[in-house]
Amino acid sequence: EKEIKKALGRLSNITGFPLTALVLSADINEEQVAEVFVRINSKGITLNQSDFILTLMSVFWDEGRAELEEFCRLARQPSIGVSSPFNHYIKPKPDQLLRVNVGLGFKRARLKYVYSILRGKDLETEEFSDERREEQFDVLKNAHGRALDLQHWHDFWKAIRHQAGYRNGKMITSENNILFTYVMYLIGRTEYKVDEHDLRRMIARWFFMVSLTGRYTGSPESAMESDLAQLRDVSDAKGFLGVLGRACDQVLTSDFWTITLPSELATAAALSPSMFAYFASLVLLDANVLFSEQKVADLLDATIQAPRSAIERHHLFPKNYLKKQGITETRETNQIANYALVEWGDNDWISDMAPSEYVHRYFDLFPKDALARMYYWHALPEGWEHMEYKAFLERRRELMAQIVHEAYEKLSEDGQGHADDLPVPINEIVTQGEGKTREFKSTMRINMHTGQPDPRIELSFLKTIAGFLNSRGGTLVIGVADNGEPVGIEVDGFPNEDKMVLHLDNLVRSRLGAQFGMYVHPRFEDYQGQRVLAVECWPARSPVYVKDANTEHFYIRAGASISELPLSQVQDYIKQRF
Repeated sequence: EKEIKKALGRLSNITGFPLTALVLSADINEEQVAEVFVRINSKGITLNQSDFILTLMSVFWDEGRAELEEFCRLARQPSIGVSSPFNHYIKPKPDQLLRVNVGLGFKRARLKYVYSILRGKDLETEEFSDERREEQFDVLKNAHGRALDLQHWHDFWKAIRHQAGYRNGKMITSENNILFTYVMYLIGRTEYKVDEHDLRRMIARWFFMVSLTGRYTGSPESAMESDLAQLRDVSDAKGFLGVLGRACDQVLTSDFWTITLPSELATAAALSPSMFAYFASLVLLDANVLFSEQKVADLLDATIQAPRSAIERHHLFPKNYLKKQGITETRETNQIANYALVEWGDNDWISDMAPSEYVHRYFDLFPKDALARMYYWHALPEGWEHMEYKAFLERRRELMAQIVHEAYEKLSEDGQGHADDLPVPINEIVTQGEGKTREFKSTMRINMHTGQPDPRIELSFLKTIAGFLNSRGGTLVIGVADNGEPVGIEVDGFPNEDKMVLHLDNLVRSRLGAQFGMYVHPRFEDYQGQRVLAVECWPARSPVYVKDANTEHFYIRAGASISELPLSQVQDYIKQRF
């Protein structure tokens, strides 16, 4: 009761509280009204440059500010039956969209200059004019219309979601990366008239790069000013694409993939750009969830809503298991390299089991090639379940970086959002001819001139397999001549196809190593009336040597041929590749 009386007393005293009223002359113009408003507010709640510009919009173009606010309001709620700016990535604020307008219209990222420009100030003479102000507002209005165009808005999101691999807003660590990439998209589409397919491909690549490297997180305005400056001398679509492509290449160097990225993956940060880039890479490579037939892309989809997430981050070395090993610090147990994406049911079942205990259950559930793919996508070293924890983390970081690199290369080469999980038909492979990832051989073991088995023919076969394994993979077709003419596998003289595959397996085991069998996948097909064998080779996770008598040789794929590296170059190549 006492407190209530005090409150009522304070309320009654409001009649004596001095309120200051500022009376403006009826003769002052709109420019002066805006200036007074900005000065008064800047003495109270701290305003930023976007607030000042929005104030100018309220005075000179209130309709534009209202449209910004309405766009932002609609972006926060799903719509039914009508187009809207709603999306699963960002709930924009008016000042954020204002940044897009300014970047698009004035090619500026720093707003402090734009406020003066919109007031009609000549930055050289420092004089103001109403005519100049109207001209600058016309520029802003034009950019505003392009930025808030719903077709532009949603086409941009297609590039992020379907081609860059970022399937939901939880994978976005900086909204500036979104906003400034949208500016680049709009410039390419509306000013340089870049073909939409080429534009989305480049924007996906650009966004992947800026997200992975945090380009617009440290000093976003400075970085964007620099990027916009690179476009000043560009006159056409080709030049625009070239500027963005070169910028990506300058950042994502060989050292970045082999040194910087593995180092950045050595963290337990919950919102790591490198971790989400790895998840996006799994989407781009059309990977399955670990120990599942479900696709990562499907289960990361933002439209899936359930009481429990369809996909979860699983500790490959469970916390309680590590605790028994004396590893208890969160920064150690929650390392990014200790996480893999699994379905929540598997996460529950695995619980605190040792890796060597739970992993064998899945050996019985999936065929060898399916497990090999999972191990490849999820960057699991051979025999990882038996590795010492620290060694496992170091090796897996390197492999994760390789997966991210592979996804980026795929994005750079063909711009497709997904890899085709089905093998390429033989006729398509042969039609393309021999190349970096394709080679044809008439036989596996028979010398076509003598008609007899020849160890040199088998050695040539093994060189090709090893070269593909040590490089980026490829397909060797047996039963097709160099010129693409069908020969058939009958020439090799095996009683049946099973015996031919068994011979292949024995060669790989005895001459390359049993551990590399998981990367070699044979299949038979018909080609122009002949039965042929396609041997699909995936990139190996460790160096592959070919045993020849008492020596070992190291081969790589160089262009459309196999090359043996001299010993002086082998270690450098291994360090770079593996």
